Amino acid sequence: MNIVIIEDELPAYKRLSKLVMDTLPAANIVAHLDSVKLSKEWFELNKAPDLVFLDIQLADGSGLDLIKEVKMGCPVIFTTAYDDYALEAFKTNSLAYLLKPIKKEDLETALQKLKDLRKIFSAAPLAADTAPPEYKKRFIIRFGEHIKTLAVEDIAYCFSENKATYARTFDNKSYPMDHNLDTLEQMLDPRNFFRINRQYLINLKSIHDMKTYSKARVIITLQPQAKEQPVVSSERAADFKQWLGGE
Repeated sequence: MNIVIIEDELPAYKRLSKLVMDTLPAANIVAHLDSVKLSKEWFELNKAPDLVFLDIQLADGSGLDLIKEVKMGCPVIFTTAYDDYALEAFKTNSLAYLLKPIKKEDLETALQKLKDLRKIFSAAPLAADTAPPEYKKRFIIRFGEHIKTLAVEDIAYCFSENKATYARTFDNKSYPMDHNLDTLEQMLDPRNFFRINRQYLINLKSIHDMKTYSKARVIITLQPQAKEQPVVSSERAADFKQWLGGE
């Protein structure tokens, strides 16, 4: 589950993010946003997450105003130190209204509600569910004072290094990415990109050579070359072979 937390108080963010990860260990907090301005920019550039935690009182405006201006496309859990806004909050697409300091049992109740709603709607799929998913066509890259766009078809592979994520292009240039590999895996078309291990997400066209490795694993030579030849992890080997075959 991809989660965005919009909270301008760092201690409150740290507490909430810890509660979330304790409750949902497999969750991925894809962004921490601390203002209305940054939140608007993020939702303009990124695919909607599965859930948003939204503080009602932000330094540069109201979370209630933000949700009216931005089509988040996902459930929202409001967080606030006051109960004055509860009625207005429930007029939006909010899932829950949690008072700070947030209690773990209240968070668990809200997340269980989300799980129950998903079961209900998955049992009766809407016509819109049959629409093909939309994947990223380009990224905005910021490096130093420069900004450029990077087309997805120009990306040979993405990799993580020293807790940062980079995209290597077919012309052998590397660019820092705003997203980690977990998020990029959701944003890129799985027909063309595959997560072979924790460090590499590769484009099919970047594969120059493959050799059998120990325990049915595969070692890959990429083009352009990576610092080391990545190995398809054993738990992904079967899926990788299916992906190569277009399944």
